[in-house]
Amino acid sequence: MAAIGAGKADPAAFDRIAKANPLWNAFLRTTCISTLIQGGHAINAQPQRAEANINCRIIPGEPVESIHARLIALAADPKIQINLAEPPGPQASAPPLAPHIMEPVERIAAEMWPGVPVIPSISTGATDGRYLNAAGIPTYGISGLFIDPDGNGVHGLDERVRIRSLMDSRAFLYRLIKAYSGK
Repeated sequence: MAAIGAGKADPAAFDRIAKANPLWNAFLRTTCISTLIQGGHAINAQPQRAEANINCRIIPGEPVESIHARLIALAADPKIQINLAEPPGPQASAPPLAPHIMEPVERIAAEMWPGVPVIPSISTGATDGRYLNAAGIPTYGISGLFIDPDGNGVHGLDERVRIRSLMDSRAFLYRLIKAYSGK
């Protein structure tokens, strides 16, 4: 993780992290998963057709077309149609992790959580950042929220955040906004 955060990781490091934790994998690179599958007409008959929705969380700057082409190549069957559910929205590369953005994050994180590295990653949730970055407004997502190894049950029946983690994140963000505003 430290090598990735420093921009010095090789593909083998990404693979080790992906195998160690699927959530970390989703933070670090484009991921696709089928989220809804439909098929068949009866419980006692083979389906004549099937349909799946594939949800991809794409790293900023990676073209939607390249992911679409990769899915077609993976299907490797011309009878299988892979279509976009809707036209892609605005696309932009991630803004640079400039010192005036990163230094306050790293300083406050070191004060609050000594020895814990700051590792830039993609957000696995949707934000307005993709629209703002495409409009030329550099946008970053920073939380300071620590999660459990299981991902806190995100989107599950017991989605949760520890109270301590919530309060620490709140304190971190308060201090960060004050640092950014010069107060």
